[in-house]
Amino acid sequence: MLYLTSDKFPVFVPFGVIGFYRYLWYLIRLSASAAYRPVPLPEHPTYLASEDVTIIVPTIDAGEEFKEAAHSWLVGNPREILIITEEKMLDPLQELANAVDPERIRVLTVPFANKRLQMSHGIRNTSTDIIVFADDDAIWPPTMLPYMLACFEDQKIGGVGTSQRVQPCGDRMTVWEVLAAFRLTIRNIEISASTHIDGGVPCLSGRTAAYRTVILKDPDFLHGFTHDYWLGKYHLNSGDDKFLTRWMVSHGWNTYIQCCKEAELLSTMKPNWRFLKQVLRWTRNTWRSDLRSLFMERQIWTSHPYTAYTMVDKLFNPFTLLVGPTLVIYLCFKSTKGAHTDGFHLPAWNILASWFVWLSATRTAKLLPHLWHRPQHIVYVPAFILFGYYFAIMKIYALLTLHETGWGTRAGIGDISAATAAMDQTEKLERERAQQQYDPQDRYVHAQ
Repeated sequence: MLYLTSDKFPVFVPFGVIGFYRYLWYLIRLSASAAYRPVPLPEHPTYLASEDVTIIVPTIDAGEEFKEAAHSWLVGNPREILIITEEKMLDPLQELANAVDPERIRVLTVPFANKRLQMSHGIRNTSTDIIVFADDDAIWPPTMLPYMLACFEDQKIGGVGTSQRVQPCGDRMTVWEVLAAFRLTIRNIEISASTHIDGGVPCLSGRTAAYRTVILKDPDFLHGFTHDYWLGKYHLNSGDDKFLTRWMVSHGWNTYIQCCKEAELLSTMKPNWRFLKQVLRWTRNTWRSDLRSLFMERQIWTSHPYTAYTMVDKLFNPFTLLVGPTLVIYLCFKSTKGAHTDGFHLPAWNILASWFVWLSATRTAKLLPHLWHRPQHIVYVPAFILFGYYFAIMKIYALLTLHETGWGTRAGIGDISAATAAMDQTEKLERERAQQQYDPQDRYVHAQ
């Protein structure tokens, strides 16, 4: 590599500094992740799943995979499972619930499909101390609930997340699922590292996360959660997990990640190109939420400074990542002129080969925690490299299109504001009926 830069070495020093900085911080994250320890199970637990846990599952199109997931939840013996769907899906979802456990699974409905409205409806119908949100395809280990509840022994903990792995949709993973698995391995390292360093986390993933019910029952939370606007005019439906995480930070609650096999969920990812649409939605949510955390709410700077730093780092990451290919293209162009005419001293093929060797070595090293368990996935490292540059461009595109708030991968998600208005009207009518039924003046008249 030094030979590549031998004629104008000082020009390449800034790029070397960027590379050194990125891999130094990766080693710091690896070290912190290795030092991290999950919260152990208490001898005399304060919270028991059979008495204190309600699982809320917002869904509109659960299929047969729901049965496998639901059976895994019931192993933990929760008090109740609430399936929240839209009215037209009541019968199919009720059939699925009846096929699994009609006594412990209830199906409730909202007028229109809207994840945040479905979640808030579930919150209002919960009476236990702990709420666990779960995706309809999230498969849990038998020890999931005890390990999540262990964190709530600390009365300052308001939310708990878990580590994740990819569950293949077929007999073997597609390239898209392998890319998702690479990302989850890196994410598990990042969240365990940030939890160890300062107790913070950029996001308690909505695939499975537990919260104290008293926090979510707050009327201010419920209103803000369902009336969340970007720049005051773009109504948000997705990004619910980001909102919940920010609420914990801004209201003084701590969070914790149980990153261990005993609390590691399995979840399916899109096994085809639609995975890219998922990533685009997640990226927009990350931009919107992190910008709010860092520059509008700002509590994260004092409560979780390392986590705040990682958010800032990810803001600049797509731009620094694109420096490499930009420089390579420039050097290849210079190489066509020849060294005697102020060109570059190496041919283009040499530059490209050296760059590819460097990328392969460094990216493979970054994926070693994953490849240690699945060495056969090493053939997908080139795809991971290509995806990394595509993702950098996608992040910039996402930044320029934050006004796009559609779900992207789900059919049946209609107008968010219309769904919210319909739900508000329904709740207003329910409150009016309740007031009429229990009006003090009516009770006085009847007593006469």
